[in-house]
Amino acid sequence: MKKVYIVLSFSLFYICAWAQQEVFSLPELSDTVYTESADEEKITSLLPFKAVADSAYQQGNFAEAIRLYEEILTQGEAAEIYYNLGNSYYKADHIAKAILNYERALLLKPGNEDIRANLEIARHKTVDKVDAIPKLFIVAWKNDLVNSMSMDAWAKWGVFFFFLLIGSLYLFFFSKKTGIKKGGFTAAMVCIVLVVVCNLFANQQHKVLTDRIHAIVMSPSVTVRSTPSETGTSLFILHEGHKVQIKDNSMRAWKEIVLEDGKVGWIAISDIEVI
Repeated sequence: MKKVYIVLSFSLFYICAWAQQEVFSLPELSDTVYTESADEEKITSLLPFKAVADSAYQQGNFAEAIRLYEEILTQGEAAEIYYNLGNSYYKADHIAKAILNYERALLLKPGNEDIRANLEIARHKTVDKVDAIPKLFIVAWKNDLVNSMSMDAWAKWGVFFFFLLIGSLYLFFFSKKTGIKKGGFTAAMVCIVLVVVCNLFANQQHKVLTDRIHAIVMSPSVTVRSTPSETGTSLFILHEGHKVQIKDNSMRAWKEIVLEDGKVGWIAISDIEVI
């Protein structure tokens, strides 16, 4: 029994570690700037720079705040900086840029209600109103659940349930009381499911972060065409701030996009910016 317990424990540990080997690459940040290769001292050194940007925003100098926040983002991605940059662009009446940065902030912190609220406010200022194709209840519920927390939060819950799994297995294998053994076995089965679910959700969030298949229309008005050419048939018109999904990313100058209502067409890369 002990051998079975040891083998099972190490196997599950390996699976959990493999599934999360990239999950912690983008930690959640509140008042610092994430840089993939920077040491702690370099990250800390950027805090005064952020304070200057915050001060410029609070004083209504939005152009300066935008410049400073964008300079900070050259050091790496951080949800708070994207959020503040989005606010700065919104105050400066650059709605498309505001939406772009709110969306980028939401990628890093999908469960943040402030980001979602400001994004919705900015979207109400856009011209295009597209009715999305309704999703099945179970699909919509699953997406809402996945987006309720960030990649790192799901990964941490996965680790938490993994340790509960180890404890449950210990009770199952080493307890002499039948009731405790049954409880340990039941808890272990539940924890296995939760470990797998948390890692699947974390990996789904990681895939969204790395694939970046959505973009925001940046041009005031753009014609979507039937072929990747200016001579292609005009299909419909989109305006700045509209979010699109990139369906075909194989060409450099043109991208095939799909809208929420299922419409498909080609748009020049110069008219959009990838989230």
